[in-house]
Amino acid sequence: MQPYYLEGPFALAAAVTAGSLMAGVLVRRTANRTRGQLERWFGIRLPVVYQPMPALELDQRGHWWTGYSYHRSRTVAKYVRLLHWAFRDRTTRAEMLWLIVNPLMAVALAGPVAFLLLMGTAYAATGPTVSDGVGPFSGQMVSILAEIVLGLGIAGAGVLVAPYAVRGYVEVARRVLDQDGRATHAQLTRRVAQLTETRADAVGSQAAELRRIERDLHDGAQARLVAIGMTLGTIEHLMDTDPAAARDLLSEARQSSARALQELRDLVRGIHPPVLAERGLGDAVRALALDSALPTEVCVSLPDRPPAPVEAAAYFSICELLANAAKHSGADQVWVDILYRAGLLRITVTDDGVGVADPSRGTGLRGIERRLGTFDGVLTIDSTSGGPTTITLELPCELSSPRTSTSFAKA
Repeated sequence: MQPYYLEGPFALAAAVTAGSLMAGVLVRRTANRTRGQLERWFGIRLPVVYQPMPALELDQRGHWWTGYSYHRSRTVAKYVRLLHWAFRDRTTRAEMLWLIVNPLMAVALAGPVAFLLLMGTAYAATGPTVSDGVGPFSGQMVSILAEIVLGLGIAGAGVLVAPYAVRGYVEVARRVLDQDGRATHAQLTRRVAQLTETRADAVGSQAAELRRIERDLHDGAQARLVAIGMTLGTIEHLMDTDPAAARDLLSEARQSSARALQELRDLVRGIHPPVLAERGLGDAVRALALDSALPTEVCVSLPDRPPAPVEAAAYFSICELLANAAKHSGADQVWVDILYRAGLLRITVTDDGVGVADPSRGTGLRGIERRLGTFDGVLTIDSTSGGPTTITLELPCELSSPRTSTSFAKA
């Protein structure tokens, strides 16, 4: 009886793992050998830049974050991380492509050259023997010389074609393996387009925000202040004739002023919450969790505070995500994880709702994308039918000092 690890899924998993490792070694060695040949023989040095593999991180629910997805098993997470990294890293993808292109180029370019050289040499060497028995000039010196010259001509054609074949091989190798150099122009073009788009979005968002503030002031606090002014004018006329009515109006004016003050505070909180300015992102999100319609757990691990604009963008994005979860997800619980690693502020909002979050169904997620795009941030959505939904916000930024603060809170 065979051991259990040689049967069924264990054998399949072992075979897949071993095959993946061997393929990875073959891919890397083939590409490095070609790079070395290009540098030694032609003086072409191709830079090799691999993206750093994201670190495995354990969240408060016991799930391993690979940088791309969550998994319960650390072993599975490590293998999935390796596969994701291999297929997302541009240099590794180029090396995989070169493993396929290299033998094809050898056949396509070296094959014709070798054929011409071998056939020409063979024809020149065997021509006199063959001509002894066939041909109208059989046995004649002219026929022998002609066949030798023809064979040497074919071989010479192979010699002439060989440099072009080598040049073609080198050019194809450079184009396939030098992904960084080849992609530079395209990256710059996309970057310019992205900056143009995000600048237009930022200008549009700023204009819309100014219009909202103007509308809220006009319809809210300004209207109440005007009403208070009119009430005070009426009180002046009633002070001598009807003091009781004047006192009632004075009480009403006091209540209106309190409501106007509260509206102004709400408006200021919508522009930049005082708790965010005074206590930072972690405490501001905890305050949000306390007021959230759904039970919300918040885990914060920040060495220090991000820049104020980044904090504001992250805060209002979390506000929108919590509101969306309460309105549309049908969830019973929400988790918010905030951490900073290697120059990147990463915020993960997870709910146990019905899933299928789609930016095309509303303006909320699109608005978050535009808000993050101003800072070169990225919004990633992992939401399948039946849930859960995990939305990750990533914002590149630098913090102000190395003091570490880690905390966990439940609301």
